[in-house]
Amino acid sequence: MKVDLSSGRRPRRRLIAEMNLIPLIDVALILVIIFMVLTPVLVRRQLTVKLPKAESGEPAPAETAITVQISENGAVTVEGETVRWNDLQAELTRRLSRAASRTLLVQADRRVPVEKVVTVLDIAKRLGVGRLGVGVTPER
Repeated sequence: MKVDLSSGRRPRRRLIAEMNLIPLIDVALILVIIFMVLTPVLVRRQLTVKLPKAESGEPAPAETAITVQISENGAVTVEGETVRWNDLQAELTRRLSRAASRTLLVQADRRVPVEKVVTVLDIAKRLGVGRLGVGVTPER
């Protein structure tokens, strides 16, 4: 501390009135990371497809099958990502080129018109998909 020799008093300490932004930035970045991780999970949960029931059926190998879901309102998703109907063929082409066994599983809500399911199956056939499947719920 410096002492002012002329008056014999010490100078006053000034209060620092600046806000430390580093903790605020840290919290904001953590929140962004949390939302980036949770968004795909939440999107997949929001799409509810009530599959038709069937007595026969076998589970598709999840690691090799590409899943196309058609919801009741007509929204289509490929592996959990929403796709427009006009872009469906391009998206399937991109995904099927990376798939080794080229298997496609269509999971359509039971209230979806058959035309939409046939459209997906037609696109898959044009792309040369080896195995096609339709998702069902086993009847018990």
